[in-house]
Amino acid sequence: MNADTQQRILDAVDAGFDAQLATTADFVAIPSTRGAEGPCQDMIGDLLRQRGYEVDDWHLDLDDLKDLRGYGPIEHDFSKARSVVGTYRPQNNAGKSLILQGHCDVVPAGPLDMWETPPFSPVIKNGRMYGRGACDMKSGTIGALYALDAIKAAGFKPTARIHFQSVIEEESTGVGALSTLQRGYRADACFIPEPTGGNMVRSQVGVIWFRLRVRGIPVHVAQMGSGSNAIMAAYHLIHALQKLEAEWNERAKADRHFKTLTHPINFNPGIIRGGDWASSVPAWCDVDCRIAILPGWSVAECQKEILACVSAASRDHRFLSNNPPEVEWSGFLSEGYELKDSAAPEAAFGKAHAVVYGGAVKDLAFTALTDTRFYGLNYNIPSLCFGASGEAMHGFNEYVDLESLRKSTKATALFIAEWCGVEKM
Repeated sequence: MNADTQQRILDAVDAGFDAQLATTADFVAIPSTRGAEGPCQDMIGDLLRQRGYEVDDWHLDLDDLKDLRGYGPIEHDFSKARSVVGTYRPQNNAGKSLILQGHCDVVPAGPLDMWETPPFSPVIKNGRMYGRGACDMKSGTIGALYALDAIKAAGFKPTARIHFQSVIEEESTGVGALSTLQRGYRADACFIPEPTGGNMVRSQVGVIWFRLRVRGIPVHVAQMGSGSNAIMAAYHLIHALQKLEAEWNERAKADRHFKTLTHPINFNPGIIRGGDWASSVPAWCDVDCRIAILPGWSVAECQKEILACVSAASRDHRFLSNNPPEVEWSGFLSEGYELKDSAAPEAAFGKAHAVVYGGAVKDLAFTALTDTRFYGLNYNIPSLCFGASGEAMHGFNEYVDLESLRKSTKATALFIAEWCGVEKM
């Protein structure tokens, strides 16, 4: 790809950036929390049809997915769950095929009074767009779409098949991405524009979700010594799991990518429910937990360690020793992923990055996970993850930095052109 072609594509990104931000704001304004992603998928389907892509929009059937590698259990109403894929097919197939994927699901906003502006009323100020999902990762998804638009606006068309995929469940199981593979979508490479601060994810953790179900003995609080407080017993288990977290972080010091980080394994008791009355000793407590694992670690073996940790802690507890808690697997059962055998797509992206950023791509050991794992682990499809900068993902006042979004869109567009090849329209 010559310099003139590159510049025309870069100029087209700039020319379309205001429209890109307007579309991003419309996308962020849809409150697509788990189970409510349908309107976002409708919007993506419409955007793809307007651009002339072949659109495949289907409902997910868990029976098709439950035996596949990386499947995580679904506990909520899944009857409306959909994946949307728009396919571009070239007239002349001369380049290498590509999957571009984003997820439209977002995490809950939390107490609305703790946001400076409403989470689903996106606001642009000081070079940032604020809103739930603005950073993670609706701006990246729309950025990839406008990267394709820029190639067309510059007078070119790709010479390879491209699947533009919008999936759900990235934040809790990953079965949306898994569904596209079960459906048969494949390519020579995958590119996911998650917000990575302008770095390439070289290695990422896997994640296990589990629930502690503790049952106590309820009595009037005036006689609480004769009962057993399920909430306090749950805290005993949490403390034990913090020790397991510390052990796993010691083990992580031997990992070639994560040894540079001081605390790559994070355990989080993220949801706690329990009790029925302030003057009654609580008879129950459920704690939903998340813990990370490193690439190469077995999910099944780590599950065994979690069970052993909970069992050992229970034996040391007066009540739990005779009333052991239950452990349920409640979402992610995901392996970590290390980017390997990816020299060709990385070289193509490296050229694009050098033009936009003026240097080599920096690597990132990512202490969260992305959908890249399914493509690399299940089907040996090299899966790159690179995107814009922002802050407060999963927190209050989440935002994406707009100049970084402009740059990442440019890098994405040049990568598509380099990897897939382009010809004049």
